[in-house]
Amino acid sequence: MHLRLSEDEFATLIDMVSLAAEIASLNQKPDAESNLESFAKLEDKILERAKTQGFGDIIETDPETQKNRVTAAYQSQSYIQECIEEMRNEVFWDEFSFRLAERDLMLQNGETSYQKLSEEKKIESITPRQKAYWENFVKNGLNHIHLIAPHGEG
Repeated sequence: MHLRLSEDEFATLIDMVSLAAEIASLNQKPDAESNLESFAKLEDKILERAKTQGFGDIIETDPETQKNRVTAAYQSQSYIQECIEEMRNEVFWDEFSFRLAERDLMLQNGETSYQKLSEEKKIESITPRQKAYWENFVKNGLNHIHLIAPHGEG
């Protein structure tokens, strides 16, 4: 297969492949190894070609794996890093708001009652609470979050 890309398109492909490989590397489940390896091989292949196409200044060889990767200096200033940071931020706030809403529902109805709900009912009950937390976090960040330890623990 032959694919003709402009220099800008090739630069975008480098970022896309590196971003995908970076995100995939977060999956450390034992059954993910073959998929991770296929991502790493394709990234290495594309970055090897990129070195010969004038992008050698942003590509280095990982001393551990002997595979090509974008340099840390390039990644830290690139769209790759912006995407990773935004993903981490979104995942954090989404998970945090979900868990707080779920906790509230368990406190209100009891954990046993909560566990008996279908997944559909859980989500239906959690969603408005999660949305309220989300809106508060968007507006205030962590400024309204305070930990109150039980008596004698803090």
